[in-house]
Amino acid sequence: MTKRLKRIGIILAIVGPGVIAAIAGNDAGGTATYSIVGARFGYHMLWLLLLVGIALVVVQEMCARMGAVTGKGLSDLIREEFGVRWTLFAMLILLTANVAVTVSEFAGIAASLEIFGITRYISVPLMAGVIWGLMTMGSYKAVERVFISVCFIYFSYIFSGLLARPDWGLALHSTFVPTFEFNFDFIVIAIAMVGTTIAPWMQFYLQSSVVEKGIKPKQYKYQRWDVILGSILAVIIAMFIVIACAAVLHPRGIMVNEAQEAALALKPFAGNFAALLFGLGLFASSALGASILPLSSAYAICEAFGWENGISKRFNEAPVFYTLYTILIVIGAGVVLLPNIHLINIMIFSQTTNGILFPFILIFMMRLVNNKRLMGHYVNSRFINLIAWATAAILIILTILLLFSSLII
Repeated sequence: MTKRLKRIGIILAIVGPGVIAAIAGNDAGGTATYSIVGARFGYHMLWLLLLVGIALVVVQEMCARMGAVTGKGLSDLIREEFGVRWTLFAMLILLTANVAVTVSEFAGIAASLEIFGITRYISVPLMAGVIWGLMTMGSYKAVERVFISVCFIYFSYIFSGLLARPDWGLALHSTFVPTFEFNFDFIVIAIAMVGTTIAPWMQFYLQSSVVEKGIKPKQYKYQRWDVILGSILAVIIAMFIVIACAAVLHPRGIMVNEAQEAALALKPFAGNFAALLFGLGLFASSALGASILPLSSAYAICEAFGWENGISKRFNEAPVFYTLYTILIVIGAGVVLLPNIHLINIMIFSQTTNGILFPFILIFMMRLVNNKRLMGHYVNSRFINLIAWATAAILIILTILLLFSSLII
């Protein structure tokens, strides 16, 4: 009994990076993407989420394992093993996706609080200040506790989905029986679904967090459960967002372009409480994403070029790290406050960009995690390699189909 309690205590102490990274993938852009999926395609794309969930476990586990075994972040390893040119290429990919996604997070904060009658000109500057203060004045442990607490709010999406009274038989059938449409919209949304569930920034953030938390190889068997739990919860939450919109909006032909519209559209059919829960989930996911996206960029860039980094350090100990973080917060919040900006286009663009660019990052990861000099006997098994390479191949094929279908239209 004592051994079991000790084991549970170790798992609870280690839980954090995997859960936070996976669940934060259901951010503002993710919620918008899943809402559009449910409203436009009903339950028919749930099967893709199941497959993406399996790939998410595999990819996140590789990153956490590399962090625990090498004690280095992903961009640090890319620089050491592939040189400065490839590091610049990887950082360019990361920043291209991350700047757009950071803007979408603040767009989500604005949209969610507008549901409750709070204008973006108050909510966005206020939340930008709160997020910046949390990161620059807290320790890693304190910040992680805040992140995990916010993750619990995501369960409001599950309650919202239950209140929508879905067709569980059709939902279950669609989860295990694939359907595919060869048209531009379907392929774009498919890529966006993969891009928001397994985004490049998540891998950089997760590996850096494992390193900063001080996880060692002997503790890794517990860290693996953190990754698996986070991935399962992330996919369940994503499924319930799709299910809520598929149950209420799709049968009535209600098309939505963003998560805020989905929350408001739920009101007349699923009740005020379902809409408020959906709005609360959108706020939590946007706030968590707005905190973590700039953090992952700052981690990655500082690691790549050998600058001091980490939220456990003071501003004067890691000036470049905190300056980068501040600049990204200012850009993310500032763009949302511009008049006549089409936020939904930014959201979908950011998630699709993630999906298109992720194979490049995954190839770097695969080269590193299979390097016996770095990983010793912790290299990938054949089964893990098969799933990871299949994920990269599918995304590349979808991107080619996207280009091909756009030429036909």
